[in-house]
Amino acid sequence: MRVSDLIEEFIKDLFDENQYIEIQRNDLAEQFNCVPSQINYVISTRFKPSQGYYVESKRGGGGCIRIKKINLDKSEYLMHIINSIENEITSNEVDILLSDFLTYNIVTPKEAKLLKVATSDNVLTLDKNIKDKIRAKIFKNMLLNIE
Repeated sequence: MRVSDLIEEFIKDLFDENQYIEIQRNDLAEQFNCVPSQINYVISTRFKPSQGYYVESKRGGGGCIRIKKINLDKSEYLMHIINSIENEITSNEVDILLSDFLTYNIVTPKEAKLLKVATSDNVLTLDKNIKDKIRAKIFKNMLLNIE
């Protein structure tokens, strides 16, 4: 596992019984023997509103970060994701969302596989200027049709 994955898992484990957590960026960086910017990277890429989290960052004092888990039912969650995806989405961002969908039982493994295959770079053999735009349209349309 990469350090980013370990940090993500550690933070997610803190949510076991809490709706929100507060962490100190410097303390967490020290614990994982990494720079504080690595913590920022993990939080900004893996704890976004589109993934069911709200993040508040307080400056000073080692960088206190409060992360709140947003609880929505399946259809609300999917609509939240659809609305948060703008005009483009990368293959990596789809993978992160699908991982979260599976973790929270939003989609079945079969649905996740279909979503991944339909939006993969192997299928979207298009100019890089439009690939992520087409991927976003396909992904959002498929999410709208998940029951």
